[in-house]
Amino acid sequence: MNFNMQEAIEVLERTPQTLEYFVSGLSNGWLQCSEGEGTWNVAEVIGHLIEGEKNNWIPRLELIIQEGENKSFPPFDRDKHLKESPQKSIEQKLLEFKTIRRANITKLKTLVKSESHLEMTGLHPEFGTVKLRELLSTWVVHDLTHIAQIVRVMAERYRADVGPWKEYLGILKK
Repeated sequence: MNFNMQEAIEVLERTPQTLEYFVSGLSNGWLQCSEGEGTWNVAEVIGHLIEGEKNNWIPRLELIIQEGENKSFPPFDRDKHLKESPQKSIEQKLLEFKTIRRANITKLKTLVKSESHLEMTGLHPEFGTVKLRELLSTWVVHDLTHIAQIVRVMAERYRADVGPWKEYLGILKK
């Protein structure tokens, strides 16, 4: 097992700044490109991350601590952010994400005080019994997954433009 609370927090703290630095101020061409029908663009990925901050990670962590396996996590609507209206600018979304994430990390540090907390269990509607440690590990990997997704989506925009160099660009290999 590699999970380490401090290392997890290091990634969770950096994700908003990483995204802000990488996508803030980019043209709509970069922010609105996707990998095709039914996929998310950069702005939608940020919306999804915000939704997770509001309704996934900390609420589930609190449910584990308060209820254990007595009460199942409510389902998480992965597409709820797509129904959001009115549209916010990317800068507004990034600020919202950063603000909520900062509060959630503070709450995380308050709620998880010892290694024994990490072994507490909750009830996931699909997976059954899950450990708090697994939830926190998933939160970190979820961030990394969506950072990689954003980079992949942006690279896809230039797939046809790179010509024969596509063979040397691993991110464009499918």
